Amino acid sequence: MILAPKAVIFDLGNVLVDFDHRIASRKVAKLSDRSEEEIYNLIFDSPSTELFEEGKISSEVFFKEVKKALNLRLNYEEFVPIWNEIFFFSEKNLEVCNIARLLKQSYRVALLSNINILHFEYVKETFPILDAFHDIITSFEVGARKPKKEIYQKTLEALGVFAPDAFYTDDRKELIDSAKDLGIKAHVFTSAAQLKIDLRSAGVTI
Repeated sequence: MILAPKAVIFDLGNVLVDFDHRIASRKVAKLSDRSEEEIYNLIFDSPSTELFEEGKISSEVFFKEVKKALNLRLNYEEFVPIWNEIFFFSEKNLEVCNIARLLKQSYRVALLSNINILHFEYVKETFPILDAFHDIITSFEVGARKPKKEIYQKTLEALGVFAPDAFYTDDRKELIDSAKDLGIKAHVFTSAAQLKIDLRSAGVTI
């Protein structure tokens, strides 16, 4: 007999809030001698970004490394809004947030995100979504990013459940696969409608 989950875990980016890193890349390109593509690769897919998302370097140190790598013509105060203003809220996001709020009435509900402190504070201040969750687990606080097992284990500990008792949704397959390796009931997020189907198939009442 398959037991129904006791907890539901949601990813943040492109599930509860949409984002586009190229919004920042285009703005930074006007203040650098690097191309938009070079900026995208250097800022959003670099060792410095990983360290920043794992809370191992400060916002100021991250900025100094980005400024040096891109030869930026701006200061920290000017950089922060450019870095942060990549998020936007869609009808899809609203539907998912409403699902989380509904589930919170009967299940333990958590948010699990690879995110740096600047982006997290911006999301917290800009989008009224975090109240939908009992627990919020971020990579910069845990010191590890998905797909590392440690961050999933910390999430299960926060929820007070074992892996088979948890349902998890994320838009990235490799992160879903890592959760499945631990025994979590994990499904790739594609839409709010499909999420409802996946939840019900796992035994979650919604």
